[in-house]
Amino acid sequence: MMEKTGVYFATCPRGLEDILAAELSAVGGKETTTVPGGVGFAGERRVCYRANLESRVASRVLMQLSRVPYRNEQDIYDAAYSVPWQEWFNVIRSIRVDVTAIRSPLRSLDYITLRIKDAVCDRFRAATGARPDVDTRNPEARVHAFLDRSHLTLYLDSSGEPLYKRGYRREAAVAPLRENLAAGIVKLTGWSGEEPWFDPMCGAGTILIEAAMMALDVAPGAQRRFGFELLEQFDAATWREVREAALARQKPPRQLALYGSDVSGRELGRARENLAAAGLQGVVSLKQADVLEVSPPAPTGVLATNPPYGVRQEDSAKLAAFYPKLGDALKSRFAGWRCYFFSADPLLPRLIHLRATKRTPLFNGALECRLYEYLMVAGGMRKCPPAG
Repeated sequence: MMEKTGVYFATCPRGLEDILAAELSAVGGKETTTVPGGVGFAGERRVCYRANLESRVASRVLMQLSRVPYRNEQDIYDAAYSVPWQEWFNVIRSIRVDVTAIRSPLRSLDYITLRIKDAVCDRFRAATGARPDVDTRNPEARVHAFLDRSHLTLYLDSSGEPLYKRGYRREAAVAPLRENLAAGIVKLTGWSGEEPWFDPMCGAGTILIEAAMMALDVAPGAQRRFGFELLEQFDAATWREVREAALARQKPPRQLALYGSDVSGRELGRARENLAAAGLQGVVSLKQADVLEVSPPAPTGVLATNPPYGVRQEDSAKLAAFYPKLGDALKSRFAGWRCYFFSADPLLPRLIHLRATKRTPLFNGALECRLYEYLMVAGGMRKCPPAG
């Protein structure tokens, strides 16, 4: 008997929706529809498994269980109670409920969350005589609800931990760049996977690791487990086929034209630990160097980095002196390179004194950022007039 097609919604950092839609189509997703922050799609169970395993920019893959109109809180409870939750996960699984809304007339999302949780537990009690425990930190089953002006959509999370948690990060900075956003940055550069890649402020190496995984066709979820493995309708045979096919496509580690540097020896130590945890020893060349003094590792290539940005007044003063020097260093030494800077700092485009050929809006969580593209032409870029 042919498997029923499911309806799904994959979330992602805002600004990466088109990239995610292409990824989902590549793994067999149909009827892709982009909205800010995600992509809806249809497909069989195999497509859901592949999306979790192979998407580089998705944050979660949610399975749609119900979509109904509502007017009040009681409608929300009734809709959640009508879902046969016991057919999706066992009562022994701990649960968490998350609710988001856009233009909903209902006032309290906390109360809506409580009503949905009550409905799920009441449905289990009616069907099994027991109710699942609630665990807001490490739940085994995650229920997501989305409210628009007139409709409630209920989802069950198939991912478990967010998909940007690849499993290789051993140590990172206080506010690290999420792995799926780093992968999106690599894809937005149009990097071929063959041309030299350089991150001169690499920190813990996230951008470099994501680039290396793309070049070697390493599935981003190859080292982790997924929420769908705990569901009642989990198809172990199909999952084994999907995972083995992805592992068979993976290329063995080898030294690539991937280069990283950082002024901090401690950060380079973190990068080496993360590369080793990802199974990428010997793939990336690292060295300690100041970005203002480092030489390009090849005549041409792609430079992409996430420079520091100011949150305190003294930080801004230091960066106001740093950015013009950075622009001068690029002009003097990186002719022929495509350079990309990911930053939330409005000072960067004003003070780097280079003309950006492209500015792509992206969001790092709730923080609005830009990916700036600078094409370094032999003979130097024309300077922008000084800010102010």
